[in-house]
Amino acid sequence: MRRHELTDEQFAILESYLPPSGTVGHPWEDHRRILNGLFWKLHTGAQWRDIPERYRPWSTIYDRYRRWCQDGSWDRMLTALQVPLDANGQIDWDHWWIDSTNIRATRAGQAPGKRAACKRTS
Repeated sequence: MRRHELTDEQFAILESYLPPSGTVGHPWEDHRRILNGLFWKLHTGAQWRDIPERYRPWSTIYDRYRRWCQDGSWDRMLTALQVPLDANGQIDWDHWWIDSTNIRATRAGQAPGKRAACKRTS
């Protein structure tokens, strides 16, 4: 098992909340491999295209991530993990938040000021 990959116990918890594999056309790639690739990407902060080939094409992982965002699969998995932990008092809700980091552009990336717009060239 590699560093960022799910254990059998962890995957067993999530497996029932994942959508069934597509039946039309060719079957989907293994959900566990896709999740492992996604967790690798999220943990390292790498670009989508830099996901190692052992997890399959990056575009497959990205497409599955987007599909699961839209169909509510991520919400179901988060709820499945939160409810038992909260019932056992293992979640400190004062420390639960969503990161909304903003990065400001450099001065060169800003729009020109009033003086630059009003300058005349003779």
